[in-house]
Order: sequence, then C-alpha cells, then structure tokens
Amino acid sequence: MSGDCDVIIIGAGIAGAAVAAGLGGTHKVVLLEQEAQAGYHTTGRSAAIWVRNYGPPDVRVLTGLSYDFYQHPPADIGTDRLAVGRKILYLAPPEQTGALDALIGQGLGVEEISLAEAKALCPAIIDGYAARAGVESDGFDMDVAALHQFYLRRMREAGGRIMLRHRAGRIEREGGLWVVECSDGTVMRAPVVVNAAGAWGDEVAKLAGLAPLGLVPRRRTAAIIDPAPYEVEHWPMVQSAAHDWYVRTEARTRLMVTPCDETPDTPHDVQPEEIDVAIGIDRMQKALNIPVRRVERAWAGLRTFTPDRSLAFGWDNAVPGFFWCVGQGGYGIQTAPAASTLVSAMIKGEDPGPAAAILPAIDPMRFRQ
Repeated sequence: MSGDCDVIIIGAGIAGAAVAAGLGGTHKVVLLEQEAQAGYHTTGRSAAIWVRNYGPPDVRVLTGLSYDFYQHPPADIGTDRLAVGRKILYLAPPEQTGALDALIGQGLGVEEISLAEAKALCPAIIDGYAARAGVESDGFDMDVAALHQFYLRRMREAGGRIMLRHRAGRIEREGGLWVVECSDGTVMRAPVVVNAAGAWGDEVAKLAGLAPLGLVPRRRTAAIIDPAPYEVEHWPMVQSAAHDWYVRTEARTRLMVTPCDETPDTPHDVQPEEIDVAIGIDRMQKALNIPVRRVERAWAGLRTFTPDRSLAFGWDNAVPGFFWCVGQGGYGIQTAPAASTLVSAMIKGEDPGPAAAILPAIDPMRFRQ
C-alpha cells in the first residue's frame, strides 16, 4: 500500500496533533503513531496544570501566548472545563528563599504573601517549614484529553488521516520526497516530514540519516493519595520554590504527589519506581501534615529535553523537508495552542507573529554548531 500527502507527521501526542490541526486547512496531512492509542506516552500522563512561570524563557513566551486560547476556546472544543482556575502556592524553606526571589523577579505574576495567608490557602502546612511564601493567581487545570481530541478532530475534518500502530521503520529521501515505510509495510510519501516523536525524536532522525540533537528523556513519577481529613478540591497546587516536590488536587478529593524527579532514561513505556514514590511522599510530609496510609496508584512518564532545555522547532539544514518539533519537556500541553500556530506558520513559510522573537533560541541547528 502506498499513499501521497503533503506532510507526514511522526508522533500523535499533543505536539503532532496540534501541528496536524494547524496544517490541516492548507495541507494534506498524515499522522503516524506507533501505539494503538494517540498520546499514550507523555501526553496521556500529563499533570495537566498551566503555570505561567514554568520553564525557560522561550517556553514562557509560548505559555503566555496560549493563555487566550484556554480562556476563550473554540466553540467546538468539546468541553466547558478546558481551563479551571487553580492558584499555584510556592513554599520556600530558608534554603530556597533565593528561588522564590527568582520567581518573583521574573515579573510574571508571582507575588509574595504572608505565611498566614499561605496557611489559609493550604491548612496542612506545617508551622516552621517555610520561611516565606508566594502565590501565582492565574494558573489553571487543563482538560488535556479534550484538547488532544479537539486537535485530532480538526485534522480529520480537514481531510487528514491518523494511522495508529504504524511505527516508522525506514525514512529516506527519494526523488525530492520523503519515503516513510511503516512496520506493517505501508509506504507514505511527502515532501515534508515533521518529527514530533517526543522521546523517540532522535531515533526518528537516525532513521532519516540525520544527526541526533542529544535529546534526553527523563522519568517523572507521580502517585495518588487520600489527603483525609483535609478537603482539597479548592486547594492551590502546592510546591516548593525550588520545584523539588509538589502536590495538586486530583478528581476533587485526592492529591497527586511528585518528587519532581528527572531521571535520565531511554524511550520506552516507562513505569514508576517505588523509591521515587517514597521520596515524593517524604518531601511532601516535611511540608504538609498529611498522613499517607497507602498509595492508591502510581505512574511515570517521560519528559524529553534538549541539551539546553529549550525547545527545538525548525528545519534540519542537512536535507530538505525535515522539520523538528521536539524538546517540549514538561511544557507541551500548556504551550500547545501557541506551538500549533508557530510551527504551522514556519512550515508554511508565513509570518510566525509574536513568537518570532524566540526563533533563534529554539532553532534545532544550534546543536550542530
């Protein structure tokens, strides 16, 4: 079987789906996904909270540019709860006051509050843990599944196709086109290939005969606990100023706990390690008086970073028609609306708009120099 299209996108997580939706109105798109479910790996395991002050400067630009989409989404988004407000509470023990100052100094909405105000927001705070506290008031929970399905639906409505269980096995440039042969023998041809394969991004590049960027998948662990006797539905997300643990409300009555681990790993269906779950709970319990009788469930996901932790969006200059869309780390969901607009414009050769200022910082070819 063979097929022709304008753009082949490899990876159907939030990155690939958002780009497919952005290109669908002008390009015939095919979205290839190695798993039986789109977004099975990183997208499906997101903590699902929008934090303006999270990530390097280029990420914060795209996060800010995505805000209006979340607050005023398209009518066909499929949910009335795409964005539900949740404050971010930062607790700084004495050794982390510099980290709190840095957050406040970014000028992106983190304000210092008293410890009494912090405890009013989260009554479980242990007296003496924090020397200072800050709050970010414009954060919100995101409906990741609704956003992901919205992008996939938009792509299909424009005539695009998603092909599940189709792992790219051979990627070659022939006669001015990219030829992608999948694991089942399907062959697709297009002038443009978009590498949105997340943790597998460097492997895809190698299949195409290109040098890798040095992407590093890092394991992040999370666990669900019962926070009784506390009622946590309206708690803020609570985290240390140095981001070495946080908790956030899950399903109104539970808490998700993470040690914010970033353990280098390999691209695979990553599973949680008991020690990481224990570390997360221990760090939380130094700050919050919450007994943990049992862990209800735990999981892990891969957050893939470039060597300098900024994004990598752009053309590979070694060969025509190969576009990188990788390195989203833990920021792929909260930046998706602006990333969709930016990457689509770059592929179409159009004005990238207000995100143009970050193009030098996210050029993937910076790792080839």
